[in-house]
Amino acid sequence: MTPPRAAVIYNPVKAPLNELKKQVRIQEAQQHWAPTTWHPTGPGDFGTSAVRQALTNHPDVVIVVGGDGIIRAVASALTSSKIPLAIVPCGTGNLLARNLKTPLHNSEACILTAFQGSTTYVDMVVIDLEQTQGSHSTQMFLVMAGLGLDADMAAHTSTHMKKYLGWAAYSVPIARSVISHKLFQLTYRIDGQGPARAHAHTVIIGNCGTLTGNMLLLPSARLNDGVLDVALLKPTGRLSWARIAARLALQGITRRSPLGQEIISYALNHASLTYLQGQRFEATFTSPRAIELDGDSFGAVTGLAAQILPGALMIKTATPEHDRDLRRMT
Repeated sequence: MTPPRAAVIYNPVKAPLNELKKQVRIQEAQQHWAPTTWHPTGPGDFGTSAVRQALTNHPDVVIVVGGDGIIRAVASALTSSKIPLAIVPCGTGNLLARNLKTPLHNSEACILTAFQGSTTYVDMVVIDLEQTQGSHSTQMFLVMAGLGLDADMAAHTSTHMKKYLGWAAYSVPIARSVISHKLFQLTYRIDGQGPARAHAHTVIIGNCGTLTGNMLLLPSARLNDGVLDVALLKPTGRLSWARIAARLALQGITRRSPLGQEIISYALNHASLTYLQGQRFEATFTSPRAIELDGDSFGAVTGLAAQILPGALMIKTATPEHDRDLRRMT
C-alpha cells in the first residue's frame, strides 16, 4: 500500500522554510508518510503553476504557506478535487486563518493540523467579471470580493509597505478613499429578485466576515452556510463614516456573547450600512469600478455575478483531541 504524501506550496519570500521542513519531517516520521514535495510560488503567479505541479504527485493534502491571495489560487484548483487544503498563514491580512481560528504565528500547530487534523467542508464563491472592454473572466474566492474601499486598499498598498508595516500599511489608502468620498451607482439583484438601485462607496461580497483587529464586517457570514453575504456602505458624509466605524467595532465586541449576537440580528441595517443575503448576487455599474478578490486586485469591471458553491472545498481543521496541544503550542 502506497503511503500518503503531502505537498507544500509556499511563498519563498515569507515562508520560514527551515522551521517548516523540520516540523514536516517530524510529522512524516510519526504518521509514516512518504516524503513531502515542495513547490515555491513565482512572482505575480498567485501560486497557479505551483499547485499545478503539486497535483501531478497526487498528494493527500496540500499545505499552503502564504497569504489569502495564494490560498485563493490553490483553493480554486482544489475545488471538488477531494484533496484537503491546510494552511500556514504567512500574509498581511490572513483573513481566512482568522475566520478559521488558525494560529497565526505557530507553524508547529499548523503542520500538526495539516497531518493529523480533521477534514471539514467550506463554501467557495465563483464570480464572473465583466471587464471594461466587454470581455469576461471567471474567478473564485474564499474570503471576500470588494469594490470601493476594499479595492483601493488592494490597488494602492505596495508589497514593500505590507512587508515592513503589516496591516498598518493600509492606513494611507483607507484615509485617501474615505476623504475622497466617491460614491458610485449600481443596479443589483439578489437571487434574481429586483432589480434594486443604490449609491454606494463600497460593496463587499463575503463568504466570511471577520477582519483584523476582531472587526466584524459581515456578522451573519459563515464559511459553511451555503449563503453569500453582501454589505453596501452608503455614507453621506463624515458623520456617516463615524457611525459605520463604530458599528463595525461594536459588532466585533458584541458577537462574543449570545445576547450580543441577538442584538446584531435585530439591528443589522441602517441608512449608511445595508446587509443582503442570498445564493447569487449580480450587479452592474454606471462607471467602471476596481475590484479585489481575497486581497488581490483584478482591475476594473462594469458588472459581476457571484454564486455560492456550498461545500466545494475540503479544508483541514484541528480535531477536539488536539485542542489542548494546540493551545499549549500557541
